[in-house]
Amino acid sequence: MNTAILQNIFRRSREYTGLVGSLRAPRRGRCKPYAVNGLTEGAEALFLETLCTDFRDADDPTVIICADPKKAAGIRDLLGSAGLRTAFYPAREYNFNNMIASHDFENERLSVLSALYGIATGAYEVEDVPEVICTTVEALLQLTIPPAILGAYTQCIDTSTAIDTTALAEKLIAAGYTREELVEGPGQFAIRGGIVDVYPPTGEPVRMELFGDEIDRLGHFDPQTQRFTEQVDSGVILPPAREIILDNEKHSELASLIRRQIKRIGKMEGADERYHRAAEILSGELTVVENGMDMPFADKYLPLIYEDGDCLLDYIEGMLILLDAPAAEERFHAAETLLSQSIEDLLSNYELPPMKGGFYLRPFEDLPAKTERYPAILVDALARSHPGWNIAANFSFVTRHVPSYSGKMELLQEDLTNYLAGGLTAVVFCATEAEQKAVLENAQDHGCNVSPIRGEVADWSGRFDELFLNKRPNTVLTMLGSYCGGFEMDSPMVVFLDFSSAGVKNHAGRILRGKKNGKKSASEAILSYADLEVGDLVVHAAYGIGIYMGLTNLTVAGSARDYVHIKYDGTDELFLPVDQLDMVSKYIGAGADSGVVKLSKMGGAEWTRAKSKAKAATREMAKELIELYARRKRTRGIRFDPDDEMCREFADSFAYEETDGQLRAIEDVRRDMEAEYPMDRLLCGDVGYGKTEVALRAAFKAVMSGRQVAILVPTTILAYQHYQTFVSRMRSFPVHIDMVSRFRTASQQQASIRKVRRGETDIIIGTHRLISKDVEFHDLGLIIIDEEQRFGVAQKEKLKSIAANADVLTLTATPIPRTLNMAMGGIVDMSVLEEAPGQRAPVQTYVLEYDAPVIEEAIRRELRRGGQVFYLYNIVEGIYNVAKRLQDAIPDARIAIAHGKMEREDIEAVWEELLKGNVDILVCTTIIETGIDIPNANTLIIENADHYGLSQLHQIRGRVGRSSRRAYAYFTYRKAKVLSEIAEKRLSAIKEYAAFGAGFKIALRDLEIRGAGNLLGAQQHGHMEAVGYDLYMKLLNEAVLEEKGEVKPPKPECAVDIQCDAYLPKNYIPSAPQRMDMYKKIARIETEDDYNDVLDEICDRYGEPGSSAVNLCRIGYIKSLGCRANFRKVEESDGVIRLYPNELNANAVTKLAAKFPQTQMRVLLGSTPHIQLKCPRGCRNTEFLIDLLTKYNEFIKS
Repeated sequence: MNTAILQNIFRRSREYTGLVGSLRAPRRGRCKPYAVNGLTEGAEALFLETLCTDFRDADDPTVIICADPKKAAGIRDLLGSAGLRTAFYPAREYNFNNMIASHDFENERLSVLSALYGIATGAYEVEDVPEVICTTVEALLQLTIPPAILGAYTQCIDTSTAIDTTALAEKLIAAGYTREELVEGPGQFAIRGGIVDVYPPTGEPVRMELFGDEIDRLGHFDPQTQRFTEQVDSGVILPPAREIILDNEKHSELASLIRRQIKRIGKMEGADERYHRAAEILSGELTVVENGMDMPFADKYLPLIYEDGDCLLDYIEGMLILLDAPAAEERFHAAETLLSQSIEDLLSNYELPPMKGGFYLRPFEDLPAKTERYPAILVDALARSHPGWNIAANFSFVTRHVPSYSGKMELLQEDLTNYLAGGLTAVVFCATEAEQKAVLENAQDHGCNVSPIRGEVADWSGRFDELFLNKRPNTVLTMLGSYCGGFEMDSPMVVFLDFSSAGVKNHAGRILRGKKNGKKSASEAILSYADLEVGDLVVHAAYGIGIYMGLTNLTVAGSARDYVHIKYDGTDELFLPVDQLDMVSKYIGAGADSGVVKLSKMGGAEWTRAKSKAKAATREMAKELIELYARRKRTRGIRFDPDDEMCREFADSFAYEETDGQLRAIEDVRRDMEAEYPMDRLLCGDVGYGKTEVALRAAFKAVMSGRQVAILVPTTILAYQHYQTFVSRMRSFPVHIDMVSRFRTASQQQASIRKVRRGETDIIIGTHRLISKDVEFHDLGLIIIDEEQRFGVAQKEKLKSIAANADVLTLTATPIPRTLNMAMGGIVDMSVLEEAPGQRAPVQTYVLEYDAPVIEEAIRRELRRGGQVFYLYNIVEGIYNVAKRLQDAIPDARIAIAHGKMEREDIEAVWEELLKGNVDILVCTTIIETGIDIPNANTLIIENADHYGLSQLHQIRGRVGRSSRRAYAYFTYRKAKVLSEIAEKRLSAIKEYAAFGAGFKIALRDLEIRGAGNLLGAQQHGHMEAVGYDLYMKLLNEAVLEEKGEVKPPKPECAVDIQCDAYLPKNYIPSAPQRMDMYKKIARIETEDDYNDVLDEICDRYGEPGSSAVNLCRIGYIKSLGCRANFRKVEESDGVIRLYPNELNANAVTKLAAKFPQTQMRVLLGSTPHIQLKCPRGCRNTEFLIDLLTKYNEFIKS
């Protein structure tokens, strides 16, 4: 996509023009930063692209500062794809121990520092000058090599330079290089006669071919082949290879400091093990310093080595852009806390001498101070105040996110009509020319002025003037390609719409339907939403908590494979084969987002101890769980009758087609109800997923078996809604339904209770009134609890105690952590509704400062399409003033009010009018929060949304979007209000979780934020945090099996190591998360159907696969065949295939040898018995092995 054309449109924004004018204006005195807000994700991306492009010719690079490295790396890639030269400056991993460390991040940092120094001083010419540098606040403020020292230790060499190899070697060693026989990596040099090879941390390795002391030829070489590749005429730069460089004076100071500390320790009385250990460590460090050896522990003495505390800030002379300042500051302070803890540990153990005024990180306040000298911009999604920043001006963009249309033309046209009616120009992104043609023809049929955008920016400047200056109405433009997300702008009046159906992402919380999904347990279905992203914390069962760094392709023994790269504490790294993904899970626990979780050290005792403690704790818990299981099994429940003709007739009367998830849940409930012991099942399904229908089937089955049903709901309105739904669905059947709530008078309630006692009522629906002491049941068989997150444990247990042997069905969209935890642990059974009903689109969610014109226009838009609006204002005292304000603004609207303090007759009347469509706007409190189903209400507006919890916001938003029409939710907060960090996180999260199925993500998010709580005791919480939720639950399940005396059979494994490339190339599946997802699917191949399904899906989604991708699928199938054949390993080396069986089947081997005589098959019965054979000439080894193992499995059966 030609983003330059999009940038040309964005430059017409009044706010952008004003900002650029301010930045370019001559400076008088000190600079002040500018604040920018109101940009959606897509708008922010285009803003950064446009701004960095407009300032790419500045003397110094623009520096973009992010809260976390994942965001910084993402922006680097985004701007790089727009044609800008970008660089990433990562945080330094401080190493306080005498251990050898890799220098990958250090090389990246030195590359940036060297470029900035060359630009600032003009000391040398910088190749490929970065136009944008992306970094984090932590990296920005970490101490680094001062500019003066970097310049002093940088070598500038061209063909005229006289080379004294001895002197050059001394300079390179002083600059941190190591001398080797052969140069293979950065930071190394070699001198072999008249050839000098140097591999600097920046750029390519350098070779100098000398004739005496003159350079005969200067250029680059390939470190793998060691062959010269290209000649350089201009010269080369050799910056220092290390960030920390000590001259002779600093060496002496450091040696004296360590000696004094050793002497101090020796004089201390009552020396314990700490003193001896400290003395040993310091003595070893002193030896290294005195002998001028490489000092891997130099970070420990940074305050002494670089007393002035230089950091990246001291190199920067260009524009600064800080994204999400509060989050960046929070992450910085989290890093600061962890660093302080490490320093405190060193000091308390006497391993670090006291250093006066020493610091390892510059204070955050130095960043605002820097903006007094250089231009700066603070970019935030929401308007906020900036304490500590002297803001020059605020530029508030008005943009609104627009989701992808996924190729749905009808939905696109509906929105186009609205946008064009509002005077906006529409730009539609299409994936293919066919899509573009279809959009153009459709828009033309609806009377729009249409045109595809092709060519260069210059070709369109005049056309854009006509569109945006002369405001040519009713215009639709189309472009080939896709962007970070659609969005609407008020200036210029343009909306970018993503129609693309290609490469559409699955919404978080949706699982693709297919044969494989049926194999997942309910808890797996929920946990599968926690897909890994680069930078996420993960837990490896053997090595502990690390950071997922992405997929890495490595070539081993001539075969290329992908590996999962995990970084641990210090310099430890793990490269895990993708077929061992089941060993890794995402870390869920407190601190996962704030960055305060301590990483494990590979092979360290700390992880082993934490795991052992958790395992011991789970054994204790297992005993209690076994007692719960046993008590439940011992209790004799009600065996409901199998479904009869009337049950089947009731199911057939459902007006819609059930989703697969609904059918599975209905079957789960039916099976439980027909069992001997009482059912206790949790039904998880997001808002609008059809939980009520599952409950209706269960209730009807209970009534047909002659039992009563009690349905407990949290609110009066929901009781009334359920009452209407149940009466409507069961109107044609002999079922008596009643309700007890505030909608009934006291005498009516007493009459209802008497009928329940006498058995005249089959189904009773009620609020907390149902658990009153005077309520008795004639023959209660089933209890249904809806919206369980609204009830306390005591309330639910009280209802269950009314009839100890009754079946219990609990419904929820966002289970509380305790319930989710119990369900995943198997204490209660769980069913999951994974799919939304057809033709449902996610709710488009906005978070904004309260802006009356925007809100009024949103209401008018809904009313124009014949819809209804929920306007939530949760203060009863002011609700009538809000209704009056809306009535004044929109006189034609029919407005009603509903709140909990109204008389029941009044609420009932309002509700009936709303259901009939006689109310346009319902101004209400959270009385609508649970379960209200008005399909025609598709716009929700909430004032003071920052006052609500995450789960509550999700529940309220579920009141709209219950039809095939696009729904909108506007979460507003008071103008000019500074949001608390927690409130802003909630609002940001609710925007992120706009997709259907997000209730699960919110439940897991609650689990991450709050922890799982006390399942069977408070002591369990700490163990869960120490090892992560997923591993804790695995340990618990193992402990339960041990306690039961059940030996879990080991999962059969078959390692496959054959000679072929087997991986998914980046150019075939560019998206790393999608590649990871496909690796998971390939790892789950068990049958030939699975193998063919995966191949079909790869072809469907990504086109014809190459040989490496096909080989990977075949190896997945070979592993499955090998497991089935009871082989533990299949390997190939030097053209020979070896099969290692757990148990040899002589009869099958004999038949196999007869079937494949050309393979020279032999059975070797040594210490490691195995079958040896050769792949027939002309056959691919993977195809041959599939054929061979398939036949072997057939012979085993025969």
